[in-house]
Amino acid sequence: MLREVMEAMELLERADVNGEAVREWLIEKGLEYGEVEVTRIQGEKGGTDFVKVRVVPHRTSGPTLGIVGRLGGVGARPERIGLVSDADGAIVALACAAKLARMRMRGDALDGEVIVATHVCPRAPVIPHEPVPFMGAPVDMATMNRHEVDPRMEAILSIDTTKGNWVLNRRGFAITPTVKEGYILRVSEDLLEIMRYVTNEPPAVLPITTQDITPYGNGLYHINSIMQPSTATSAPVVGVATTAAVPVPGCATGANQVIDLELAARFCVEVAVAFTAGRCHFYDPTEFERLVSLYGSMRHLQTLGSEE
Repeated sequence: MLREVMEAMELLERADVNGEAVREWLIEKGLEYGEVEVTRIQGEKGGTDFVKVRVVPHRTSGPTLGIVGRLGGVGARPERIGLVSDADGAIVALACAAKLARMRMRGDALDGEVIVATHVCPRAPVIPHEPVPFMGAPVDMATMNRHEVDPRMEAILSIDTTKGNWVLNRRGFAITPTVKEGYILRVSEDLLEIMRYVTNEPPAVLPITTQDITPYGNGLYHINSIMQPSTATSAPVVGVATTAAVPVPGCATGANQVIDLELAARFCVEVAVAFTAGRCHFYDPTEFERLVSLYGSMRHLQTLGSEE
């Protein structure tokens, strides 16, 4: 997938990139015009273009996978020139859409639908964060979830740059435990297996906390926005984090590692192939039902909570 990743990077590093440019690029890869939806949203800190792609098989029979590219923006102009580290989520998501379209065009259509969603903003704000600054977004998280989390998604891979921390310090990508309706579940063995095959290395798992799976806006520390889709759906969500050996600011330019992004994108495509064919499970439904029967619903963690 190196070609798709490099082409996505070249496209997104433009100062004038927008959703329509992304749509044109994806149509060149084999998607139909109606399969790529572009929505312009204006916020208090600027605007962004949400891009949603439906890669529909010839005959939909399997489950639907969601691939969400999480980020604040692909650029931090005018403060920074170029593609920022935070753009990884959009790069990987769009590369997956291009690859899946090319596969379908060549006769390798998946058994189920894949919905890819992200947003494109070359002028996003920089916000303070420890240990390094993050990229903000021109729209709030509720708006992002509304346009990126589709109710048709039966499981979601949420891709996000996760380099600004001392929690996981190695190059490449990592996955999180599965999160569903406020519960942090065990790490999917099927996903670990696919990760081993793709990387030819032992898999890496990003630890997440209860704070990370609560919505933005409650005043709590979040490692980043990687688990925010889990606050807006009942579908199981797994984070796919691009990682680094040292903390890297989200607003840093020249920090996108093309080989790491190719690995993450290839992993997502392999998960899409297996999940839509019914060979990959994000969680054990029987065990989840047992958890809820023993300890009750944890859906209140998907809300902003309440204060006395």
